[in-house]
Amino acid sequence: MKRLALLGMPNTGKSTFFNRLTGAGARVGNWPGMTVDLLSAKVLLGGDMVELIDLPGIYNLHGFSDDEQVVRHFFTSQPVNGLVVVLDTTQLDRQLALLLQLKTLGLPITLMLNMADEARQLGIHVDQQRLSDELGLTVTLISAKYGKGFQHVRRTLENLLREHPHLANASPTALNQDQNIEAELDRIISDSVTTPVTVPTGISQRIDQLFLHPWLGLPLFFLCMFGLFQLVYGIGTPLQDGMSWLLDHVKTLILVPALQGAPAPLQSFLIDGLFNGVGTVLSFLPIIVVFFMVMAVVEDSGYLARSAWLMDALMAKMGLDGRSFVMQLMGFGCNVPALMGTRIMRSRTLRLLTMMVIPFSLCSARLQVFLFFSGAIFKPVAAASVMFGLYITSFLMAFLTALVWRGKFRNHEPLLLELPPWRFPTPRQLLAQAWQQSGHFIRGASGFIVAGVIMVWALTHYPFNVTPASASTLAGRLADWMSPIFQPLGINRLLSVTLLFGFVAKEIVIGSLAVIYGAGESRLAGVIAHQLDWVQALSFMLFTLIYTPCLSTVAVLKQESKSWGFTALAVAWPLALAWLVSFVFYQTARALGW
Repeated sequence: MKRLALLGMPNTGKSTFFNRLTGAGARVGNWPGMTVDLLSAKVLLGGDMVELIDLPGIYNLHGFSDDEQVVRHFFTSQPVNGLVVVLDTTQLDRQLALLLQLKTLGLPITLMLNMADEARQLGIHVDQQRLSDELGLTVTLISAKYGKGFQHVRRTLENLLREHPHLANASPTALNQDQNIEAELDRIISDSVTTPVTVPTGISQRIDQLFLHPWLGLPLFFLCMFGLFQLVYGIGTPLQDGMSWLLDHVKTLILVPALQGAPAPLQSFLIDGLFNGVGTVLSFLPIIVVFFMVMAVVEDSGYLARSAWLMDALMAKMGLDGRSFVMQLMGFGCNVPALMGTRIMRSRTLRLLTMMVIPFSLCSARLQVFLFFSGAIFKPVAAASVMFGLYITSFLMAFLTALVWRGKFRNHEPLLLELPPWRFPTPRQLLAQAWQQSGHFIRGASGFIVAGVIMVWALTHYPFNVTPASASTLAGRLADWMSPIFQPLGINRLLSVTLLFGFVAKEIVIGSLAVIYGAGESRLAGVIAHQLDWVQALSFMLFTLIYTPCLSTVAVLKQESKSWGFTALAVAWPLALAWLVSFVFYQTARALGW
C-alpha cells in the first residue's frame, strides 16, 4: 500500500487537515503538541488506497523532545512515498526552516500553506509560483478549517503518488547533520513573501487585551468555567430527561412483556441487572455530548493555551508550569489522553509530577456520577454550584499534591509557549469532536460497564434464595467487612461496594447503584434521595472525586512513567487523601449539626 506522512509544526491545523482529507477522527485542538500518537487513516487517491500517517507536530527535526524522537524514529524505520508538510501561512518566516530541514531527507515533498484566509486578512501575500520555484516543490494554498482548496489538494497528492509510485527511505545522513539553513531561509522569504511593515491589530489582539489582562484574566477564566457548567446543565438536562423517558418506555413496553415467560432469575438479570445498569449510564450520554461540544469551543478557540499562560506563574510555585495546567484541563474529558499529552514536556521530573496531578481532574466518567447525585439530592441551581465546587476541589487536590511532592520531582525546564490567534471552530468541527469523544467514551466504557453490572448483579443476588442486596448476599458480606473503613465517612454499606467497582471504571458506579437498588434511572434518583442526606451524598462524591483512578488510567501511568514504584505512589496517595478529605468533611459537618 502507498503511504504518505503528514508533518508540520504544532498548531498549524495539521490534524484539521488530516480530518478534512480522510474523514477520520483525529483530535483537533488549538494547543501545541496535542497529537502525540501516530494516527493513520486510509484515503482513496487516484484509484489507489493510500495510508496517510499523521506524525506528531515538531518545531525542529534535530531536537530532543519525545515528539522529535518519534518523528526521527519513523523516518529511520518506515519508508514512504512522500511527505505532506502543513505550515501556517501567517508564520512562514519561522516555519519554513522546518521544511528546509525535511528537504535534506531526500524524500518527495508537497507543501500545504494552511490558514491562507487569515494571511489575506493580515495583508500577507505569498507569491505561490515564486515560492514553488524557489523550493523546487508544489505549493498549495488552503484553509483546512473551511475546506478551501481541497480539490486541488487531492490532485496534488495524486500527482505526487503517480510521479513517485514506490516507497522510499529517508537519507540516513540527513538525520545526523544540520544544514546551513538560515541564509537560504532569509533569501526565500524576501523573494516570495510580502508582509506589511505593521500588521493590523486584529480581533485576536483586542480579545487578548481583555482575557489576558493581569487583573481580570484569571477571574474571567473561572467565570467562563462556571458559565460552561451552567450551559451544560441548561441544555443537557432536558435531553437527559428525554433519554430516560425513552429508555423507560423501551423497558415497560418491550423488554418486560417479552420476558414475562422467562425464569425469575433470568428476568432479574436482564432487567434489574443488564438493562437498568447500562440504561442508567446511557441516559447521561446527552449531557456528555453537550459537555464535549462546549469544551471543544474552549480548546479549539485557543483559550486553553491562554489559560496556560495565565496560570504559569502560579503553577511554577508548585513545581509545575502552564502546560501542566492545560493537561489537567484536558483531563476533564479523560485522564488517559491527558497523561499521554505530557510527552510534550522534555523534563522527566516535570512529566512525573504532572502525571501525579492529572488523575484529580474530574473526568467524564466521574462527571456522570456527580451529575446523577447532584441532580438527585440538590435543586438545579444548587446542583450547578455543587458541580462547580467539585471542579474547584479537584484543582485544590491537584495543587496540594504538587506542593507535597514537588521536592521529590524538581523541575528546572522553562515554559516556552506560543499563543495562537483566536480561532472559533465551525459547527462541523464541534459536531465531529462531540461525536468522536462520545463515541470514544461509549467504546471505551461499554466493556467495563457490561462486565461491571454483571459482576454487581451477581454479588447482590447470590445466593439466589435470599433478598437481593441484603446482608446475606456476597455484596452484603463484603460491605460488612469494609464498614469500619467507610462508616466514619458517612458512606453506607452498599455505597462502599460501588467504590470497589469504581476502581475498575468510574462508569460502573451509577450502573452498579441501579443494580444494587433494583431501580432504573427514573426511580433510582428517588431511592438515593430517600437513602442519603446531602452531607452523606457530598462525602461520597468527594471520595469518588479524589480516590484511586480507574484501571485504564493506572495502566497509562505505568506505561508513561515506566516505573512500578511511581505507579504505586500514584495509586496509594489519592486513596489516602480521599479518605482524609471525606472524613474531615463528614465529621465536621456532623459536629456542626448539619
